[in-house]
Amino acid sequence: MDVFTKKKRSEIMSKIRSENTKVERLIFRELRKRGIYFQKHYKKASGKPDVALPRKKKAVFIDGDFWHGRNFSKQKKRLPKKYWLAKIENNIKKDRKNGLALRREGWKVLRVWEKEVFKKPDETIEKIVNFLSRNN
Repeated sequence: MDVFTKKKRSEIMSKIRSENTKVERLIFRELRKRGIYFQKHYKKASGKPDVALPRKKKAVFIDGDFWHGRNFSKQKKRLPKKYWLAKIENNIKKDRKNGLALRREGWKVLRVWEKEVFKKPDETIEKIVNFLSRNN
């Protein structure tokens, strides 16, 4: 049972963004500062990577901890089974499927967690920059 009214829950959920989240904007800003040109939310690649270099076939996904199931095995005991459990399990399956599809098409894929970016921003951004800069 939800603790909020239907109207309040709708208002809360409407504020959650799937694109241009705080963590994504932070990474976009840093990549631009370093002179890396990239496509945001590249629609022509499976899964719509958050950062893409189509010519080099490189994709970076910046996954939200809750939505993409970080530590899901621990988290699933606390989630209401009716909706959220299925939602997050489907997101995890979809992420795997999209990653495999991209790799089959010759793309290199890097996934980073939102928590990684906020806890160790410099290290994570260096990891992304190195991944995008490599020639292979």
